[in-house]
Amino acid sequence: MNLAEGVQVVSFGILGVMMLGAALGVVLFSNIVYSAFLLGGVFISMSGLYLLLNGDFVAAAQILIYVGAINVLILFAIMLVNKRQDFSPLPSAGLRKILTGVVSIGLFALLSTMVLATPWAYTTSPVAGESSIVLIGEHFFTDFLLPFELASILLLMAMVGAIILARREYLPDDSASSQLQQSILTLPERPRELVSTSSNAGTED
Repeated sequence: MNLAEGVQVVSFGILGVMMLGAALGVVLFSNIVYSAFLLGGVFISMSGLYLLLNGDFVAAAQILIYVGAINVLILFAIMLVNKRQDFSPLPSAGLRKILTGVVSIGLFALLSTMVLATPWAYTTSPVAGESSIVLIGEHFFTDFLLPFELASILLLMAMVGAIILARREYLPDDSASSQLQQSILTLPERPRELVSTSSNAGTED
């Protein structure tokens, strides 16, 4: 094993430990803001693994799209909603935890079997050819231009809808706003003093 392979193995181990630790923090932290930040750490670790596999475009897209767009959108949604209510206990929480554990163990066993049964090819010679970024960019702006623009419009609509739903509870009703406006524009009237006729007669004399 030469120096380059040793650096790759050490980098793979560090990135793998970072990704697993951040993923455990996402599901174990009770604070949802901390979980969202650790989710960004998972995405960054995955982009580092893509760089080790010479997937430069996938690594850049992982950081730009997942960390810079989706994770930031999740944080904005959390801060806009700003719910401080405690979670109410569910009556069938134990059964749901058991079902979740069974499904997770089944998926882990299935993925482990696939990884062990797949004949992974290992080649040291680099494949000569055009850069993947250039090829993907050409396809994006020629063959897949319309789906690319439609996806961006759909994401924009989803973001605007999330902001409207999050801010709905702060909008006042029509009746409350009209009463508030009337109370602001109407000045309190000063009570008039009643003067008796006897006092008026005394003053006239």
